[in-house]
Amino acid sequence: MLDCKYMRIQGRELARNTMHGKGVFSMCWQLVQNDVMDEEDADLFREIDDWFAEHLPFPPQCRNQEPVICWFKTENTEEMMKMIRPALWLLERYNHPYFLVYTNTPGEIVYEDQYQVATMTEGLLVEDLQEPWDVET
Repeated sequence: MLDCKYMRIQGRELARNTMHGKGVFSMCWQLVQNDVMDEEDADLFREIDDWFAEHLPFPPQCRNQEPVICWFKTENTEEMMKMIRPALWLLERYNHPYFLVYTNTPGEIVYEDQYQVATMTEGLLVEDLQEPWDVET
């Protein structure tokens, strides 16, 4: 990993409100809601999601479904990454591709806390990616 300030876990499919790759939680919830995960794995993801709901602030822009995406701060995400690894394992188990994206310039920051930032999606380009992306309807 380069010395980058921010990291995002995202998939190929695009979120409707941002037109950018869905984040790790959206991808896992999609697998749960579509009955792709078996019940034991779905329960594991619910535990992961509950832990993050308790320990990671939910940006108001996300709650309002504004066109923002969230990035973990790499300087202090050791505990967050330890807790998110089982979700990545679940994505791999169900052959759901994801990418770790690192950057120093995530876009216009509209929210910030100890662990993350939320940025506006204007100005970010997905066209430069080489693989085709699916837009969720």
